[in-house]
Amino acid sequence: MIAPCDPQHDDSDAQFEVRAFIADDGMPEDPATGSLNAGIAQWLLGTGMAPARYRISQGLSMGRAGCIEVEQVGDDVWIGGNAITCIEGRLTL
Repeated sequence: MIAPCDPQHDDSDAQFEVRAFIADDGMPEDPATGSLNAGIAQWLLGTGMAPARYRISQGLSMGRAGCIEVEQVGDDVWIGGNAITCIEGRLTL
């Protein structure tokens, strides 16, 4: 079992580090992206470059210690980690 991520510092147990740049969105980089890492996991697992359970570090270059857990169970890929609400809003239609 992979130990839980420590949100206070870089995770030295991470097997990969990911960076996500968003073009034309006013935000140059995303500190942690579950959907991006799900897509990357499909590729890493499909090519055999990653084990069935691994950890990804993301956002370190931005001063944020994002830590994402990836686990393949059969044909399913599960993405997890802790989240912190940075922005909250409400939309009324």
